[in-house]
Amino acid sequence: MPVQPTADPDVVDNADEHRYEIRVGGRLAGYAVYERVGDRLRFTHTVVEPQLQGQGIGSRLAAAALDDVRRRHEKAVPRCSFIVRYIADHPAYRDLLPAPGGAGA
Repeated sequence: MPVQPTADPDVVDNADEHRYEIRVGGRLAGYAVYERVGDRLRFTHTVVEPQLQGQGIGSRLAAAALDDVRRRHEKAVPRCSFIVRYIADHPAYRDLLPAPGGAGA
């Protein structure tokens, strides 16, 4: 049964799995894997279920994860091409990037 993309997505930090998860209609729709390095989250991989790709689910996931990084006064180190591209397309998140050459980058 396909997931209904019209349902309101819910994003949570599943710290035990080291990933932000997005659920649509109660079902896992995607996730963004991270490694914690001090006060930095290094995003390494993002996945959105194939039937939901192109519907903004990945963007909702990225925004929620980055908003949580900001709320925690941490930095984001994007190593995943999706998060790299999302930050490039949304300059309001560039302040979350560590200074060039900083530790843990």
